[in-house]
Amino acid sequence: MTTLLRFSAPKVVDVVDVPAPALLPGQVRVRTRYSGISAGTELTAYRGTNPYLTRTWDPEIRLFKDGESETPAYPLDGWGYSEVGDIVEVAPDVSGLSVGETVWGIWGHRSEAVLDASALAGHELPAGVDPLAAAFVRVGAIALNGVLAADLGVGSTVAIFGQGVIGLLATRFAVLNGATVIAIDGIPARRERALAWGAAHAVEPGGDVARRIRELTDGLGTDTAIELSGNYAALRDAIRTVGADGTVVASGFYQGEANALRLGDEFHHNRVQLLASQIGSAPNRLRARWDVQRMQRTVVQSLANGSVDAASLVTHRYRLDEAADAYRMLDADPSSALQVVLDFS
Repeated sequence: MTTLLRFSAPKVVDVVDVPAPALLPGQVRVRTRYSGISAGTELTAYRGTNPYLTRTWDPEIRLFKDGESETPAYPLDGWGYSEVGDIVEVAPDVSGLSVGETVWGIWGHRSEAVLDASALAGHELPAGVDPLAAAFVRVGAIALNGVLAADLGVGSTVAIFGQGVIGLLATRFAVLNGATVIAIDGIPARRERALAWGAAHAVEPGGDVARRIRELTDGLGTDTAIELSGNYAALRDAIRTVGADGTVVASGFYQGEANALRLGDEFHHNRVQLLASQIGSAPNRLRARWDVQRMQRTVVQSLANGSVDAASLVTHRYRLDEAADAYRMLDADPSSALQVVLDFS
């Protein structure tokens, strides 16, 4: 048997035992060590607001379809996309992966998983890297993708809205790229962490944050902004924060109607370019050289060389049988945590 997390209904979390899948040719079995909870995407499934719950994504025409019978419904099993574990079994025809190796990947909140060996190619954890840090590879790639989309470098200024886990990782990568970072978050501890990770300034949202950032940039506004909170009011402020012909990278997972944006204001008058950043692919101008695998490898290299101390972002650990408490905490009081990890050890 294997144990997995199930969303049985909105805000109902169960832990269930299911038969362990057989190992087929070309596959490996991985026993989970850690699985990171996404306080963004996963909370939309927990709360019942995820668009996949009411509509169907058509990958051929790349549109959501309303009212189709094939839309998924509860229960939702094994959500999660930030796992790390140890290989415990390898099919006889598999080469390049061995029992005992620690790997990172995506297999959801479950005690073990059977995966195609090809899905774990290049996912071996380098010696000396804390396995806990490997739970940040995927979220690190999301952060890096936003930074790549913002086209940052020495002399550039960027406002990064939202200093949760992905926002802090984006702040760190932006600093490593040579940019001057202004971090925006309402939680003092997160602003302090952003400063410790190299942000030049950390300011509270609300009020006229765009005017305050104008004061910090000699009236120019920032060259770019990255919005990671998924909050429409923050996206509006990001649009107001950049200067004329500036770029806003929208990396959050936005839910519901976008009434707060006011696109006839600064967006229109300052000719702001608004880009969506999503982990499915690299920014357009970089796709000849960058892909998701390269972004993930870059994150692993940053963990290995010590330039990103991702493991320090873990604030809470729960056993799988305590997962309901973890989600209730994140839903009711998200400010109390950075990264929440399910610990299978």
